[in-house]
Amino acid sequence: MPLRDHFRPPVESKHSWDELHGGWPMMIVQKLFPLLPEGFVAAPSVHLGAAFEIDVSAYEQDEPTRPQHHGEDTGGLAVMRREAPQATLTLETELPDQDEYEVRVYDDRHGRRLVAAIELISPSNKDRPESRRVFVGKVAALLQRGVCVSLVDVVTVRQFNLYADLLALIGGADPMLGTEPPLLYAVSIRARKRLHQRPVLETWFYPMQVGQPLPTLPIWLDVDLFVPLDLESSYEETCRVLRIA
Repeated sequence: MPLRDHFRPPVESKHSWDELHGGWPMMIVQKLFPLLPEGFVAAPSVHLGAAFEIDVSAYEQDEPTRPQHHGEDTGGLAVMRREAPQATLTLETELPDQDEYEVRVYDDRHGRRLVAAIELISPSNKDRPESRRVFVGKVAALLQRGVCVSLVDVVTVRQFNLYADLLALIGGADPMLGTEPPLLYAVSIRARKRLHQRPVLETWFYPMQVGQPLPTLPIWLDVDLFVPLDLESSYEETCRVLRIA
């Protein structure tokens, strides 16, 4: 079955995109477990950022409490507190807290070491320049730690390619992106160290289109060990369970 457009009618009229993103990680885990060698495990992880309402009690009070000095009544305890130094700059800002829909693969043989992360890109990952920088920085940090990162982007309403942004960050380019990088794609990326040589970045890039099947991604668990992730089967199973036509 082909990839649907989950951000426009007719699908969007009946099913919100986050229904797919929320259910898909568990289906990916289900497909991965029979393929993973002994000692490796997979787990879904969903974190709702901007859409998650924090309780007001979690915020710090606007006005700082008056500092107590030596000699004040503190219930029998001697307290010495210094007045906090004045900040040199105070800005009103909102630090990006993004939605994260991902699958993490761990090596249980080595203290549950993270070896692979499959990121289902959400609209909040692409909506603002600072959001895109945060996401790309996260991917770069994972690659630097030797984690294989796979990006799956089915978001049709944000005109950005985060894989291209990642390559721009590290000073690289992929000829397969062309002059206008495709909006929908899946890619696996890993950084591989070489003896007495500079490390290399290896990628497996697959452009996608609405109306076409999804590709199979290599998920690297070690230098010469990978499992094939059939995105099509996990996607279709998610759509079937959610009754997305």
